[in-house]
Amino acid sequence: MPVLVMNKTLPWTSITLLALVYLPGLLAAMLQLYRGTKYRRFPAWLERWLCVRKQLGLLSFYLACLHALYSLCYPMRRSYRYKVLNWAYQQVQQKKEDAWVSEDVWRMEIYISLGIMTLGVLAVITVSSLPSVSNNLSWREFTWIQRSLGYMALLLGTAHALVYGWSKWVDPRQYVWYTPPSFILACLLPLSVLLVKAVLLPPCFSGRLELIRRGWERPALPTRHNAKQDSKSKEKPLLTKL
Repeated sequence: MPVLVMNKTLPWTSITLLALVYLPGLLAAMLQLYRGTKYRRFPAWLERWLCVRKQLGLLSFYLACLHALYSLCYPMRRSYRYKVLNWAYQQVQQKKEDAWVSEDVWRMEIYISLGIMTLGVLAVITVSSLPSVSNNLSWREFTWIQRSLGYMALLLGTAHALVYGWSKWVDPRQYVWYTPPSFILACLLPLSVLLVKAVLLPPCFSGRLELIRRGWERPALPTRHNAKQDSKSKEKPLLTKL
């Protein structure tokens, strides 16, 4: 069905774009840690990627809104009404008085709540990026909203997709032609971004990165050529005395 296909494509694309918003920042942080300075230019491809993060984030929010609208349209579909009638007929045939399944109810309640929270956090981030709003925020407030709330939105969106899948990732019937289900493929990049962010959180990395961004530079290691010159300069006074 077109609605079902679109409603799987939209969230997959949205969460992938959201992960691509924060991936270049992590790459830049690792590059600064490796170089030990912030005064060296990034590669051209990384600079272009860093410059389009706002556009990627806005597109991610737009696709997330479309995903929410498509989800609200589910009960209005004619095919969904037929499916409800089929479920009712099967319940009568099986002589079941109550079709309540607690596991399915909890799964749906949790992943819908996570989706609503994700969309709400993305809305706050999007509003804060407007010039009329960002001009009234301090740099610390703006960076906290864009960075901390952004990673929170990515975490909530990933949890939303994983709870939607629930136990399908261990069901062999979901692996058609040995291909993982779509929700697993959609979560690979966001989980990788969150994992790298978790690795950079300890003070041994985050503290050094904060110093580098304030202007600190790692002292240059002595090279072999410089070491030879130092040894020769130390030997010269001894030769003159002899």
